[in-house]
This record gives sequence, structure tokens and C-alpha cells, in this order.
Amino acid sequence: MARATALDKTRNFGIIAHIDAGKTTVSERILFYTKKIHKIGEVHEGAASMDWMVQEQERGITITSAATTCFWRDHRLNLIDTPGHVDFTVEVERSLRVLDGAVIVIDAVSGVQPQTETVWRQAERHHVPRLVFVNKIDRQGADFARAIKSMQVRLHAPVIAIQLPIGVEATFVGVVDLVAQKGIIWDEDTTQGASMREIPIPPALQAAAAAAREQLVEAVAEQNDTLIEKYLEQGSLSEEELRAGLRAAVLAGKIFPAFVGTALRNKGVQPVLDGIIDYLPSPLDLPPTKGTDLQGEPVTRLPSDEAPLAALVFKIATDPDVGRLSYVRVYSGILATGAQVLNPLKGRKERIGRLLLMHANDRENVQALSAGEIGTIIGLKESFTGDTLCDPAHPIILESMTFPEPVIEVAVEPKTRGELDKMTVALRRLAEEDPTFRVKTDPETLQTLIAGMGELHLDILVDRLRREFEVDASVGAPQVSYRETIRRKAEGNGRYVRQSGGKGQYGHAVITIEPNEKGKGYEFVDKIVGGTIPKEYIKAVNAGIKETLDTGIYAGYPMVDVIATLFDGSFHEVDSSEMAFKIAGSLAVKDAVLHAHPVILEPIMDLEVTAPEAFQGNVAGDLNRRRAIIHATETLADVQILRAFVPLSELFGYITDLRSMSQGRAAASMEFAHYDEAPAFIAKRLVERGR
Repeated sequence: MARATALDKTRNFGIIAHIDAGKTTVSERILFYTKKIHKIGEVHEGAASMDWMVQEQERGITITSAATTCFWRDHRLNLIDTPGHVDFTVEVERSLRVLDGAVIVIDAVSGVQPQTETVWRQAERHHVPRLVFVNKIDRQGADFARAIKSMQVRLHAPVIAIQLPIGVEATFVGVVDLVAQKGIIWDEDTTQGASMREIPIPPALQAAAAAAREQLVEAVAEQNDTLIEKYLEQGSLSEEELRAGLRAAVLAGKIFPAFVGTALRNKGVQPVLDGIIDYLPSPLDLPPTKGTDLQGEPVTRLPSDEAPLAALVFKIATDPDVGRLSYVRVYSGILATGAQVLNPLKGRKERIGRLLLMHANDRENVQALSAGEIGTIIGLKESFTGDTLCDPAHPIILESMTFPEPVIEVAVEPKTRGELDKMTVALRRLAEEDPTFRVKTDPETLQTLIAGMGELHLDILVDRLRREFEVDASVGAPQVSYRETIRRKAEGNGRYVRQSGGKGQYGHAVITIEPNEKGKGYEFVDKIVGGTIPKEYIKAVNAGIKETLDTGIYAGYPMVDVIATLFDGSFHEVDSSEMAFKIAGSLAVKDAVLHAHPVILEPIMDLEVTAPEAFQGNVAGDLNRRRAIIHATETLADVQILRAFVPLSELFGYITDLRSMSQGRAAASMEFAHYDEAPAFIAKRLVERGR
């Protein structure tokens, strides 16, 4: 099957940033200038083509990552526009898992913001080469150099300007291209930025441009022995040498080139498109895809249509017209309609139904997806986010994805009893789509509880429940997802004996529990020697301990970061069973926890507040009342930026309170930071409530 576009002319990239930095606006201009769309839709008008969900259009934010394909300079660009709000960080995580490169958008006024740091860390974890676009350079208070400096300092990143702005704030008209040593001006006409012209570098900027180019050349030359030798001998590099050296440095993650412009005013986007082609990788520029075979041995796949099929399902979406859509990235081979593929994690074969290319929520039928392409499958029954699809004759399991645990939950119930089954089905579908959304039933109250990453996350999901699935639900007040852990080592003895005529039940386990490293979760150690407990019962003890920890012992919350060691016990040749030892494990860990100094952990958020100086006293005083620990302050123009660690339980309704105390002039954003020990008065209240 002939490829429409060669692999070396394919670019898979995403747009990532903090909320309101302008990601969707940049994406919209990319689609307009590549002639994918013929009318620009604005986010603030609810008309952006990439924000297709009703909730996105109403709120002016991106909620779900949207994929599309466009063309520039005979190259195929597979673009994913991602959300910037921390509640939807899962969309960024799974997009970066399958993308080859990224454009990170920075606000020229605010510089690095909390979610900027989060998405940067995600990109670092997946080794994704990046370009930087400093957006909104036309705004009052914009400063290109300061924005780059904030990335160098706060992200510890080698970000280097390859452009300089011509004018700033209201006088911004174009850019100086430091690589080609020319100016680019966007004409103020009716073409919406599609028309631009080259000019010589303005005399007022020639000295600054020469100094900035010298800095760029030095940084690029330092990454290449041949280039550094020539630079030291001749003192300069040609444009071709600079481009080639810059591309190699970007692919290696050694340099992150920074562009500048204002997407809303239609200036600066076309050079970014050129940069995507010139500096971001094609699938051929990346190392072979790594995985394991069914025996756990490492195997690789080259990005080639001739190689055996290897593809990763990275997202599930529900479409009211066609049902479940499975987004997939093909790493090698060809995924064809009607083919039978293997899901090695589930040990099940799947038949490929229809294949689609997506433009937001518009669909285009195709017969096959080739290596390096991103598309969707209709008809998968067993495969979900993180699953591999491969050639049954050449199995491979690709590295899956890990997602953060939910930090907030609410009770939800249908308005009428007749809608209970309908709500259950709808919640299951939403949970299939979103790995950070959990549904469970409270064993005591029998209420349905839904858990997510924040108030907005759950608000959107409940709204979708009503609109898409037509389930009118009542929602309780938000509850924080607390955790439990222990602070010291302790021993526990669990003996389960039941005799009721005939065969009885006997299980006996002796364990120690001790704190594990933060974030390591639960670990089980088997130290049984001499057959004190037969091997077939050890797994049951482990299961009993784990289930009990998951349901909570101290106050009814999941217990984390615990090492349990089974070292003694006894069994009965007739009466012992797996169930008896499972119960014995549960009794042993309950006994141990009572002596292990259990504590309650609460989720802590990293909050950033931007407010005029006149309101800083009110803001800081209010945060102190919320048990905040202020860890950074910064002054930008006439506003102050304050960063603090604040317990999530103290932040419900905070945005409304902040607007009230600042006459609507302050703004805040937050992201999950870590779990920390809750104060004694809170722990006491939670323990009493748990009982």
C-alpha cells in the first residue's frame, strides 16, 4: 500500500502550555495558514474548530486533546492540541507519550507558570524535543527576554532565542530571524496574517541581533566537534551549518529554540511552522521503538511499513454517532481495515473495523494507517488506553502509561430510580475514556462515588452525564481524597479459626509492616522458610493484606507506602484454605497498623496567585488562614506573583473568594504537588467520622 507522504516528511507534534497561554489560538492559525480551514475561529467567541465540545465552547478552555492533520511545505503535520488546565493533565500525558515533538507556548507577560512546569516535566519524561513560542508579545507588560530568562531559571532549560521581536506591546509588527539574518513583517491588511514580507534587519536592532546571533552560534557550535572547530577558526558559521547544527541539538534535547509573536493578532505563526519542519524530528529521526515480547525479553521495532505491526492505543473517546473511538499511534508496520491484530496484554485478538483520520470531531475514512501515523479505530472491544496492538505472529508489548491518582470525590445519584442503570452505563463509558476518573460504591452508604483531579474535572464530567447520556444526576459536596500511611515498624499476628462441624477453616500469618519510601506504594516481602506456610497460601496472605490496605484501616482511606513482610505463621493440613489465609493476612495487617503510628495524609496543591500589589496583603492574609506555606514571590510590572503550598481541603471555592477580595483583578491557578501529613485536629475528625 503506497504511502501518501514519506516518513521523513512526517511530523507528529503537540501544542502544550499553561492555561490561557494561547495554545488553541496557535493551533487555529496553524490550520488556517496550512489551508486546513478557511475561516479562523476564536476561542473567546466559542468558535475554535479544535475546541469542538459544547463545554469547551461555553467555557473558552480546552478540555480534551484534539487531533488533526495538515500540510506545510509538502510535509504532513499530525497535530494534537492539548488542554492547559491541571484537571485535564492526563490529556497532555497520553498525547506526549505518542508524539515525536512539541511546541510549548509561553505567555510573554507571565513567563513560566505552574502548568508550564508540569507539561515541561512531562515532555522531559518522554524525551520529547521542543520548540518554544513566546506568545502575546503585543500585550502590555510583555517582555521576550524576561520570558526566556524565566524558562532558563525555573525550568533549568537551555532555551535560546532564534528570533527577536521588532517592536513590543502595541508596536509589535514582525520579527528578526537570527538564523537567516533578515526581518519579517506581517502586513496590516485583510489577509489575517497570511501575507508577510522580508525586510533588512532594522538599524535600531542590528547590534542586538548581532549579539543574539553570536550567542546562538556559540550554543550550537558547542554541541558539535566539527562546528566548534570551524567556529574557533573562522569565527562564524554559514546559515546551512547553523540550521543543521541547531536541528541536531534540538533532536538531542540540548537546545530549545524560542520563537516570538502574537497568534491572536496573526503574527509569528508561519516561522513556527517552518521551525517544526526544520528542527522537530520525523519518525525516522527517533531511536527504534522499544518493547518486550511475551516472555519479557526486550525487542525493538523500526519505523517502517515493512516491519511487523506495533501500535499503541493512547486514548478512548465516546462518539454519539459511531460509539467508542480508539485513538492509536502506529510505530511500525501497517494497520489495515479488516486485519486481525493481537492485544498481548489481554491475550485477545481484535478485528479492525473502520479506520479514521480525525479533524477535531470530524472524521475521514481511510483504508490503512502506516508507520508514523495517528488515527482512530472503530470497533475495538477489549483494548483501552495504554494497550498495545501488534502482529499476532510477532508479539510486542510497548511501554504503557502511568496516570496520577484522583484527589477529589463527590457522591452522585440519579434523580429517579429508573435512571440508575442508565447512569451506571454512562459512568462506565466515561471511566473508559479517562484513566484519572474513578467510579466506586461506598460499602456502607451504597452511594455511587466519582473521583477526579479537581472540581472542574468533575463538573465537566457531570455536565457530560446530563448532556451526552441524558442522565439527570444530583451531586453531593466535594470530598477530599485523603490517604493513610504509617510512621514506624510494627508486628501483627492474624489467626483465623472457624469450626462448625465437618471441615473447618484455619489460617495463621505473622507479619511486620514498616514505612516505604514516599511514592513507592505497597510492597510485599516473603520471608517464610522451612514450609511454615505452604507456597500456595502465601499469595492469599498478600491479597488479604493488599485489599485491607486499599480499603483503609485507620480512618477508612487507602493506606499507601507500606512494606509488609510475612515471616511466620502456621497451617492445618485439612482445614487450611486460600480464603482462610486471606482473612488471616487481613487480620494481621489490622493488628500491625494499630501499633505502627498510623497518620492521615492530605493532598497539597501548588497554588500561584497573580494580583495587583494593592491586594497582596488581603491575598496573603487569606492564604495564611487556609494553612498555606508561601514558598516564592515575584514582582512583574505592577502585579505580584505569589506561590504557596495549600491543602486542597482549604481551596474549595477559592477562586470566587479571590475575585471578591481583589475586585475581580486577581487570578489563580493550581496543580497537585504532593501528599503531606494532616494536622492532628483534622486527623482526629476524620478518624471519628470513619468509625
